[in-house]
Amino acid sequence: MSSHTSVYAHYHEPSIPRLLRTPTALLHRGGAAWITVAASMLLVLMGTLAIDAAESLRPSTTHLFGPTATRHLLFSLLGIACAAGVAVPNYRRFGPFSFLAYGAALLLLIFLLIPFIPTAIVRPRGGARGWIDLGPVDFQPSEVMKVAYIVTLAWYLRYKKNHRTIKGLLWPAIITAVPMGLIILQPDLGTAILFIPALFFVLIAAGAKLKHLTLAVVIAALGAPAVYPMLKPHQKQRIVGLFLQVKGDDREDLDINMQPVTAQRLIGAGGLFGRSEEETRALHHFNALPERHNDMVFSPVVTRYGFLGGVALLGLCFAWCAGAIITAGSCGSPFGRLVCVGAAGFFFAQTVINVGMNVGLLPIIGITLPFVSHGGSSMVAQWLMTGLVLSAALHKGGYEIGQRLNFEDEELD
Repeated sequence: MSSHTSVYAHYHEPSIPRLLRTPTALLHRGGAAWITVAASMLLVLMGTLAIDAAESLRPSTTHLFGPTATRHLLFSLLGIACAAGVAVPNYRRFGPFSFLAYGAALLLLIFLLIPFIPTAIVRPRGGARGWIDLGPVDFQPSEVMKVAYIVTLAWYLRYKKNHRTIKGLLWPAIITAVPMGLIILQPDLGTAILFIPALFFVLIAAGAKLKHLTLAVVIAALGAPAVYPMLKPHQKQRIVGLFLQVKGDDREDLDINMQPVTAQRLIGAGGLFGRSEEETRALHHFNALPERHNDMVFSPVVTRYGFLGGVALLGLCFAWCAGAIITAGSCGSPFGRLVCVGAAGFFFAQTVINVGMNVGLLPIIGITLPFVSHGGSSMVAQWLMTGLVLSAALHKGGYEIGQRLNFEDEELD
């Protein structure tokens, strides 16, 4: 067994304030991360316009957008400020505090589950205790946990190689399973599921062996049927409803399948090029789609902009992930690479599941579409991830002293 350890000296890199004085240098330094930033802004714009068009029968006569679309923009501005706050400092500074942030997020998740907390503070929504009422806004700790989890997992794995063994996968699994379990207890199965693809993305980038990960997937697939009896009644109904749709059975189209069937009808109404704003407002007014500003936002996007608009949205989502992955590839720090890959893992999983829910390929499990769906906590969390990707690009510097994520043909059985 050989050990591939490379030591690199840090070299001086210009500070961000200095870079800000030279915009060309700033753009060059950020590289592909600016693709991620640009895609984020365009997705916010697309979401704002679609939410506004689906919000009411007539546009606002006193403001540029309706109340929900306006809040969507305001949350985005707050998110951009948070992104700048994490992009300007060197992202490596967050690493030593990652487990502290992870622990704080866990405490917030536990707080949500305490039964005697007044409903004025923790008010269940749709049967889930997932939000803390802060007065004018609600705070969703599971969204903060996504960011803390990515940084913590990346910090833990940055120089390790024991995860290339079955036993070494235990700690990454524990770091993932604890927040997942607390989120499932809310219950919020949809958000909990997102941690699994993010974990796999990071483990693959960190050099975990595919045969070990494949074995884990096979075991999970074989054990999935055993989980079904433990699901909540509404979760079982959504799975049953999906099977009915696949079979072409329309008996539940006005009951458990009302939401997905309505979403698909509105998507079909968009055609190739979409409908006018007036037609989109009328279609969504007379075909009331629950959560059209949130989980089902892909539907008003395609109603307004058609099939080509839907493809453009997916293209922007691909561009976001591509920018993060390219940034990871150019980052000299293992920590930075894993943070970027983890962020892309969450983004990719959310996009696939949300679009799959809207078009009837997956059961509806309450997953937002990044930057497009309305929601303050999810918007800020997604901008924080964007800020971390940009910080990794701006501060990519030289290689850190330590073990690179390069194991070549090393065997650790």
